Amino acid sequence: MKISTSKNSFPLTRVLISLSLIFICLYGYGQTKGIIKLDGSKITTAQIDTFIKSTMEAAKVQGVNLAILNNNKIAYVQSYGFKNKPKNALSDTATIVYGASFSKAVFGYLIMKLVDEKVLDLDTPLYRYLKQPIAGYKYFADLKDDDRWKKITARMCLSHTTGLPNVRYFNPITNAEDSIGIMKIYFTPGSKYAYSGEGFRLLQMAVEELTNTKIYQLAKDKIFKPLNMTRTGYIWDESFGDDNVAVGHLNDGTIDVKRKRKEAVAGGSLVTTIADYAKFIQQVMQRKGLSKKSYDTMLSSQIAIHSVTQFPPITEETTTENDAIQLSYGLGWGLINCPGYGRAFFKEGNGGSWRNYNINFQEKGTSIILMTNSENGETIFQPVIEKLLGKTCIPWKWNGYHPY
Repeated sequence: MKISTSKNSFPLTRVLISLSLIFICLYGYGQTKGIIKLDGSKITTAQIDTFIKSTMEAAKVQGVNLAILNNNKIAYVQSYGFKNKPKNALSDTATIVYGASFSKAVFGYLIMKLVDEKVLDLDTPLYRYLKQPIAGYKYFADLKDDDRWKKITARMCLSHTTGLPNVRYFNPITNAEDSIGIMKIYFTPGSKYAYSGEGFRLLQMAVEELTNTKIYQLAKDKIFKPLNMTRTGYIWDESFGDDNVAVGHLNDGTIDVKRKRKEAVAGGSLVTTIADYAKFIQQVMQRKGLSKKSYDTMLSSQIAIHSVTQFPPITEETTTENDAIQLSYGLGWGLINCPGYGRAFFKEGNGGSWRNYNINFQEKGTSIILMTNSENGETIFQPVIEKLLGKTCIPWKWNGYHPY
């Protein structure tokens, strides 16, 4: 066969050589590309893969989803292990997992968008946005004899300073289950930090009534759709399908299947994928979608934290051991300041067999997201982060995280 060599044709041999060179370059790039650690050194993706797999095996963690950002851009996204081990079903980066309290970080961002749109003000008492007193709503009716609810603002809800419990059916002092579940304000709103999911529920109620729109729809319209987060929601969307959904693995060997929520919970009903959530973190790290003022407010200290541990959330015991790293809370995010690495914001997401952690070093442009569907997943957080990013000042003790 004669090969054309006219001006308008490209010799076949030259095409084949060019394609071969492209393939070799791409293959080599994929094998050697490294992730930049906080100290400027590198770790290759091959080293990451080997370390994650060996660590999972040693810690007996069934599934891990990992994303890393360098220079404020997604640099690495990978899934390891099983979405359902009994069925020998492997996870991938499009597998839907339970975000747990990652929900709160997304909700904080959503509220700041509403602030930018002048829909609400951070310091206006929430009851002024409602059609009736807070204690007039069934869920908060127990507060009828305590009018301190008049003090609660959106800023207090997002910074965990409302005085409300984390979950009404768990005693916030002992963490013991409470079948009665009486709603109570445990301290003067705004006076100190104590993690509170019920504060987020109150803010959700106010926002939904104020906007006449459910928060799952607000988040979809203002965050998920613009970022092409097609497999993320505060409620279950039938478009997600049933084929690529993870189950949780409890330490006793049982399987934890999350129900498909039809009602959103601002503080804890988010489902997402590692690929989708990395897009959200990239948006925040690049400071897009909000005004400079809103970003500065969201990621600046609203309240210093002096509790010995994060849970139980309400305690009289205090410590100064985290003062050096300026442990505090912003709006939807925890904050620290690491010597040498600068300011960072973080969020955990824990619920039964779902253990998640994300930390973002603003001045370094570096983030890591870990999402596991294993009850003991948090036992790998410290070794993984220290291997992939380096030694940090993350308050592991305060978080209650202990390496395997």
